Amino acid sequence: MAVIYIGSDHGGFELKRELKRYLEMQGYRVIDVGAHKFDAGDDYPDYAKALCKEVIAHKAVGILACKSGQGMSIAANKVKGIRAVIASDVRGAKLAKQHVNANVLCIGSDLTRAEDAERIAAAWAKEEFSGEERHERRLGKIARIEEGY
Repeated sequence: MAVIYIGSDHGGFELKRELKRYLEMQGYRVIDVGAHKFDAGDDYPDYAKALCKEVIAHKAVGILACKSGQGMSIAANKVKGIRAVIASDVRGAKLAKQHVNANVLCIGSDLTRAEDAERIAAAWAKEEFSGEERHERRLGKIARIEEGY
């Protein structure tokens, strides 16, 4: 059973609950890194960091939700080894996995209906990295940039 870590701040709290339930129904083991209760004053970087720590430690994948997906994506991409993307449709989610082997998917609850988020998350979770030489080469370049800072 594939494992997916999931996290959100207050802005993505309800969407995270819906995604967790949906992905579990699809047969995934979903591990919630928080927020575990709604707190309008919480901060998205805390949950991005918690999720990315698990993704790196377990060579897994994760989904983050906030109001726009933007803040989570920026925070997650500060963690070495994370390739976080925002996907607003199924095609974009699939390409993110195929081409850049995205290990974190960010979704904006204010921008994406729950039903669409479910389809996006499921498509991304099922998709595989193509492993094509051009994509491997580009990921190598990204890793070297990461090493330099």
